Amino acid sequence: MRVAMIGTGYVGLVSGACFADFGHVVTCVDKDASKIERLHQNIMPIYEPGLDTLVEKNVKEERLFFTTDAKEAIADADAVFIAVGTPSRRGDGHADLSYVYAAAEEIAELIDGFTMIVTKSTVPVGTGDEVEDIIRKKRPDADFAVVSNPEFLREGAAIKDFKIPDRVVVGTDSERARELMRELYRPLFLNETPILFTARRTSELIKYAANAFLAVKITFINEMADLCEAVGANVQEVSRGIGLDGRIGNKFLNAGPGYGGSCFPKDTLALTKTANDNNTPVRIVDTVVEVNAARKKAMAGKVIQAMGGDVSGKTIGVLGLAFKQNTDDMRDAPSLDIIPALIEAGATIKAFDPEAMEEAAKLMDGLNYVENAYEAVDGADAMVILTEWDQFRALDLERIKASLSSDIVVDLRNIYSPEDMAKRGFEYSSIGRP
Repeated sequence: MRVAMIGTGYVGLVSGACFADFGHVVTCVDKDASKIERLHQNIMPIYEPGLDTLVEKNVKEERLFFTTDAKEAIADADAVFIAVGTPSRRGDGHADLSYVYAAAEEIAELIDGFTMIVTKSTVPVGTGDEVEDIIRKKRPDADFAVVSNPEFLREGAAIKDFKIPDRVVVGTDSERARELMRELYRPLFLNETPILFTARRTSELIKYAANAFLAVKITFINEMADLCEAVGANVQEVSRGIGLDGRIGNKFLNAGPGYGGSCFPKDTLALTKTANDNNTPVRIVDTVVEVNAARKKAMAGKVIQAMGGDVSGKTIGVLGLAFKQNTDDMRDAPSLDIIPALIEAGATIKAFDPEAMEEAAKLMDGLNYVENAYEAVDGADAMVILTEWDQFRALDLERIKASLSSDIVVDLRNIYSPEDMAKRGFEYSSIGRP
């Protein structure tokens, strides 16, 4: 099949490359000429493990193309995917759908013959109806179907999630579109991946509901971590104890400084906005949003407390800036709340992240970006771990201890053992553990 992918951001680029690897011919379209030029040089606009190799392979085998000209890509396509950004709208937290609607306007002008238009972007319930109306008004004669096909990609594991997904969700009432979607995802059918066909509005809501539920799990275990600290319990053992219950599961039960990234913050806000607009408030999710925001701000206080209640004039070595490992994504990262608060309290920050420093520098001033973890802690009064990169799990702790001017380590990801750190002579603080 011939596929046009509108947008070469995280979702569009990963999806386009994976569809090409399935054997389809995919043209990724973006208005940013410099981004397209870099893609022609196999320079990725995002960090995602294995993506550059996958793109290079499929470009070489002439299944994956990049262009700024949508005309030919859309006119020849059997399926046109909308994979543009839907950031939180300033003021009310609702999803900004201007890019989606602009894409629909452009697609309407260019489709030729029966075309399946698939919304891959995360959008509120009813967006597919609006996309269909836009195209129908512009092209009453057009033969098309609008389909919802939400993505469930984890940053850092996106290629695996696309190729070996838990499920694929397709929302449409068009049998013709269902057949095309079956053909697109045929390699997954062969692997017996569950593919759920449902109504379009149901499909749109599934994505928001899934992310909100996962955000609830994260926020729940973070609050349990606070309780564990108060009563002398161990949150990791609590997490394991409840996670072994098949009704709960162990995923997303790792205590930390709060969730961030491209999905959970904006999707929970958009869901609460949609619910309030329909007079059915989702109070659990409202509370999750509030608790998560407060938690990220409170983590600076945890660091300050571990350093004796005053960081004025002190240097802190920070390891990790991205919201999670294996990505350079800084959107709503806890570091964006924690580091400015520490600087405001008088601390000097030396920071290292394997991939996110370039993005972080666009968002945070007043800190020193260094070349590696050991440079970050050299002469520092404390080491603070904000992101659980694998390389931070295997640091030379004797070298760390010798480099620090004191022995304070604040581990907001629980990647080290309190007992082992105590034996090594560190003043070690973590999340929800005695």
